[in-house]
Amino acid sequence: MRCPWNDLRLFLTLPALVVLAAGAGCVSARPIAELEEGEWLPGGQATNTLLLGRNAFLAPAPNLSADNEAQFFVGNSFFNDAWVEAPASTGARDGLGPVFNARACAVCHFRDGRAAPPESSEDSKLGTLVRLSVPREKGPGQAPESVYGGQFHDNAINDVEPEGDFTLSWEELPGRYDDGSSYSLRRPVLEFTELNYGSLHSETMFSVRIAPQMFGLGLLEGLDDDTLLRLSDPDDSDGDGISGRVSSQLDGETGELRVGRFGWKAEQPTIRTQTAAALNGDIGITTSIFADDDCTEFQPECLAAESGGVPEVEEEVLHGLSVYAAALAVPVRRDWEEAEVLRGKLLFSQLNCSACHLPNHQTSDSAPLPELAEQSIWPYTDLLLHDMGEGLADGRPVGDATGREWKTPPLWGLGLIPTVNGHDNLLHDGRARGFAEAILWHGGEAEAAALGFRALDAEDREALIRFLASL
Repeated sequence: MRCPWNDLRLFLTLPALVVLAAGAGCVSARPIAELEEGEWLPGGQATNTLLLGRNAFLAPAPNLSADNEAQFFVGNSFFNDAWVEAPASTGARDGLGPVFNARACAVCHFRDGRAAPPESSEDSKLGTLVRLSVPREKGPGQAPESVYGGQFHDNAINDVEPEGDFTLSWEELPGRYDDGSSYSLRRPVLEFTELNYGSLHSETMFSVRIAPQMFGLGLLEGLDDDTLLRLSDPDDSDGDGISGRVSSQLDGETGELRVGRFGWKAEQPTIRTQTAAALNGDIGITTSIFADDDCTEFQPECLAAESGGVPEVEEEVLHGLSVYAAALAVPVRRDWEEAEVLRGKLLFSQLNCSACHLPNHQTSDSAPLPELAEQSIWPYTDLLLHDMGEGLADGRPVGDATGREWKTPPLWGLGLIPTVNGHDNLLHDGRARGFAEAILWHGGEAEAAALGFRALDAEDREALIRFLASL
């Protein structure tokens, strides 16, 4: 019989405190973790403690200056409103396409949250996209696909044909925990149903991605490059089986080699370049950083389409969008003092999940906004690239990230995605239906943690999931 941990709400100070939970003929004694100062405020002074429920991801950092708060709401407007085809009377918002995936940022990042992949051919694909690349003909690395570019676009403006359409279906993979109870994982099967500009290159590599949640990005940029370099251990010199390494990326704005930290494979070094890349790839909007539309020589109507300006986004708009993305506040933790959650926290450490999902950091004084500097934060990430095994591999390198490597995503706020977005899909392509499936997909450097989770009994598995849901 499962013991009612949730009946206890205790403020604990001793590590590995044993709590006896009694009820309905059940007594259990299991060690739990200690509380740590400030962990319930994952964004430090920039934590959202007031706006929760369905609006939990919408709040600006409460410590913003008046000027930055004004910029936040400028960015909020451009994030949520649709872009239109050029030319238009609304000159500040024209330039959509010529090919695109969505008309507004908020279409994919609904309520600043996380998208879900389509469950069937009838479901919307908004928030789901397919990245494309081929090996370079000369030299190492990857290049955009010659006909369709770096991203497959299933929408287009008038007089331009979309690149085509695709569907996702799901293959179920049954399995069992060590205690005999069953589970089922699933993986997506991608099929292009229309290719309006001809066949894809025979060596094209594909990667399905879903739009992630938006909050806390400025705090993550506040971890300076030196911090991430100190965390990296590419040769596993300490012998713990974890060999995280930084993603080295060219800054599209400065041309300098920087540490990447945004995107599923850490392909962008700053919020500005990530914002500009998303505007360009997803909506077809050019900026001073990415000045060309994703049209190839095989798409003459796309190349000939009228522009919304050069560039289509003026600097003040890009700045406002960047401030908006930087200042969205991380929601306060829930249930952090419950005994079952603290039991899960202990198991998280014992399974060595915290080796990659590093709990705590201190932001530097070079954070993108001064209000985000020198904050003690709890994102549960090292922002490094890790080999996640063949099961999660997309086979598509990005920069110096291999087809088996993924950036450690932060875990903060994930427990609120069902409340905000109405689903619990996790991982880069949304294949995982909840935390358990996400853990079970871990391979490579994280395989030992996944095997350890599979070996837990049902009560401990639930405790670990409750901890993750509290973040």
